[in-house]
Amino acid sequence: MTVSFATSARSSVGLEWEIMLADGASGDLVPRAPEILDVVSDATALERYTVTGELLTNTVEVTSGIGDTVAAAVDDIADAIAAVRTVTNPLGVELLCAGSHPFAQWYDQQVTDKTRYHKLIERTQWWGRNMMIWGIHVHVGVDDVEKVFPIINALAIYLPHLQALSASSPFWAGERTGYASNRALVFQQLPTAGLPWPLQDWSEFEHYMDDMVRTGVMADATEVRWDIRPAPRWGTIEVRACDGMSTLPELAAVASLVQVLVEHFSRALDEGRTIPALPPWFVRENKWRAARYGLDARVIVDADGTQRDVRDHLAETMDELTDVAVELKCAREFAGLSRILDQGASYARQLLVADAAEGDLREVVQHLIREFRAGPTLREHLAQLGH
Repeated sequence: MTVSFATSARSSVGLEWEIMLADGASGDLVPRAPEILDVVSDATALERYTVTGELLTNTVEVTSGIGDTVAAAVDDIADAIAAVRTVTNPLGVELLCAGSHPFAQWYDQQVTDKTRYHKLIERTQWWGRNMMIWGIHVHVGVDDVEKVFPIINALAIYLPHLQALSASSPFWAGERTGYASNRALVFQQLPTAGLPWPLQDWSEFEHYMDDMVRTGVMADATEVRWDIRPAPRWGTIEVRACDGMSTLPELAAVASLVQVLVEHFSRALDEGRTIPALPPWFVRENKWRAARYGLDARVIVDADGTQRDVRDHLAETMDELTDVAVELKCAREFAGLSRILDQGASYARQLLVADAAEGDLREVVQHLIREFRAGPTLREHLAQLGH
């Protein structure tokens, strides 16, 4: 089958952020997205951003317009959140984001009343009902369809870096999992999710889609839920591997890394160079290591099996690509990656709060609520707990 890839501006950026709705007092999730969305939709023009529902009624998703820069897309997201808050604040509903909620239970949640969600749950059953996960999606425009899969395969080298930076799901239904990103391993249980198949060009993707549609696995390309996927409708590569970011500055930092990497690989292809890729067995191992150890992971960085601490390799990558960030006008956001490396990703901050609160995960939720409002505030929160 033919799958058309839309025209998009090279290295343009679009962002999607899945956000939890919680009771301000208890911190537990609340199923209030439908009523919130009704009011937000009536009160805003929604020209530069959208606010929509998701699989569960405890979630809203804010989506930017198409930005020339990361900053422009982030501004859209900030405006969308401000619009949501005009509705949620009077209701006593708080916003927060992480890859998982620290203590909420799947069986207490309600599925949004849409046919596609009911079909998903009917097919996937227990695993589908357990999809209490929140993430971010970063779209970057690609100017030539023949670049798409070479860039996806090269980006797979950096999946553990992105996963480690964003890891924010160390707890699951009240349990300390021992993983930095439990979400990464839960999400891949859906039949069309997980790592991308190592396809070589667009024609192979069209053959893949033909097989999937003919056998009833999926209806169209929107049901491809890979960690990195082509988004034909938008003419972008979409990175979906990341846990939900707990703060807007961290979202901006990770988005800038994706944009810079895509542009870097695109330039290499323009120059006729072969860009790197890893054997799929190394990609799979790296995903598990990043999910387990986060920023303390040691990852495989080339086809020869060279292993590096993810922090060190990321720092070297940043040094190499700073000039690209400057040219894309995202140097400030790109520099924000260093802050994550210095202060720890969200999973590490959550664990510190839990330890300081003697395991009280309600305190972790309050910490996440405060971070979402004001950016990382771990020091202040720990001070309030007397540590």
